Amino acid sequence: MQTAYVEPSTSPIPYRVQIASRLVEDIFTLSKQAEETVYLVSEEEQVHRETAEALEDLGIEVVSAFSEEEYLSMPRNDAAACLILDMQLCGNSGLEVQRRLLTGLHPPVIFVSEPSDTRTTVSAMKCGAIDFLTRPVDARALQAAIRTAFDQDYRTRPKKAELERLQRRLSLLTPREREVLPLVVGGLLNKQSASLLDISEVTLQIHRSQVMKKMAAESLADLVRMALKLRVPHWREN
Repeated sequence: MQTAYVEPSTSPIPYRVQIASRLVEDIFTLSKQAEETVYLVSEEEQVHRETAEALEDLGIEVVSAFSEEEYLSMPRNDAAACLILDMQLCGNSGLEVQRRLLTGLHPPVIFVSEPSDTRTTVSAMKCGAIDFLTRPVDARALQAAIRTAFDQDYRTRPKKAELERLQRRLSLLTPREREVLPLVVGGLLNKQSASLLDISEVTLQIHRSQVMKKMAAESLADLVRMALKLRVPHWREN
């Protein structure tokens, strides 16, 4: 690891402090990069080979998969990541795979493809792709796209992780509790909600209590915020 020389006279900060600070920054950057992972999904050996060669100098780990199923079965960690997705996949197009991945906690996508029509490129970008690179892929363009993807993943990962936690909690609700939730966050009184569901007010209160417990909501306002993030439709009178 090399540290750039810092001219002592250009800063009022002591030279040793400048060097120490730069060293800390370099160590942090290297540690951060060591945790970054590129997932590559392609059925072609050549694509895997080209990608590995393009990223060799960056010291970024490349995890290869030859199908969507193999990628989905791979263990994940909390490090920043990106997914390089070959547009030409047998059985499913890269766009179909991308759309399915939008519903889960998956990293930003970069497409690699044989020359494609403009409509395909536009569709990929509209679904949130970082870039659409044609083969043979330019190493610098790929590296720039990966860096952009990592930066985006660092920014959005906490929100995605929170949404995934809320989705897991929501999945714990029974069908009846899922009916109760929009009524509660819609501001209806227990009596009104019970009447709409044709159940007793006591039964409604039990369901409401279970919703609060399973969603780990500390208050009604907290539950409303969760429902908004989950896009649970609030009950509205017709």
